[in-house]
Amino acid sequence: MITSSLEDYLEYIHNKIAQDKAIKAIDIANRFNVSRSTISEALIRLADLDLIIYEGRRGIKITQKGIEQAKKTIKKHDVLSSFFAKILKIDSALADKNACKIEHVIDDELIEKMNEYINSHE
Repeated sequence: MITSSLEDYLEYIHNKIAQDKAIKAIDIANRFNVSRSTISEALIRLADLDLIIYEGRRGIKITQKGIEQAKKTIKKHDVLSSFFAKILKIDSALADKNACKIEHVIDDELIEKMNEYINSHE
């Protein structure tokens, strides 16, 4: 099982790599304001789950499985944020903040239903 913190780290790794940017553990530690050792442990766990390839000082690569997991989390975030902002008329910053929290616990089926609802009301 992947924790919400690990999902956040994976999502960040995916986004940086998608922008053709090299990423190192220190970048993640700085972004999430956590210690380097916390990130090292997290990266080892992500590597154990076959979501990334952690090469120490040489950087981090994401696996296909990692890409799929990151995209799944990003989709949840986007659907939630869109639902809150477009359907519930919540301020976009508040919608985004809450989507970040909920994306880790919401069921896929509910996300699909919310996405269908958004699409039918556009």
